[in-house]
Amino acid sequence: MSVELPFAPVDTIIRRNAGDLRVSAGAAEELARRIQEHGADLAVDAADVATEDGRKTLMASDFGVTADLDGDDLELPIAPVDRIARIDIGNSYRVSMDARIALADILEDYADNVASAAATLARHADRRTVKAEDIETYFALFE
Repeated sequence: MSVELPFAPVDTIIRRNAGDLRVSAGAAEELARRIQEHGADLAVDAADVATEDGRKTLMASDFGVTADLDGDDLELPIAPVDRIARIDIGNSYRVSMDARIALADILEDYADNVASAAATLARHADRRTVKAEDIETYFALFE
């Protein structure tokens, strides 16, 4: 499976949680892959909700988001998030702009949590760089 998210915004998310630590390219790549897997899973669940309601369009509420969100405040770009949403549901469903923004917001919060924990793990290992292994360790411990 190719990774749809560009690594630069994912790297930015890790850096804002890492403080003075450096970030390896492998860490950004691993987190982007994990974000993509999580987003595809969430889209499948949202498609099930839409199907139950007799709709072929995913809405923000299908992701459990009821507030109006502003996509301008997000680091993750919306277009790749749309492609992530379609990985497992294909083109059988439309994804509304509100749903794309809601999914991007959920995935960015998810990435922030993982990045913060990965930075803690790197510090605990007495390293100055967040590496892919820190992301992998987070998932081995907490997922």
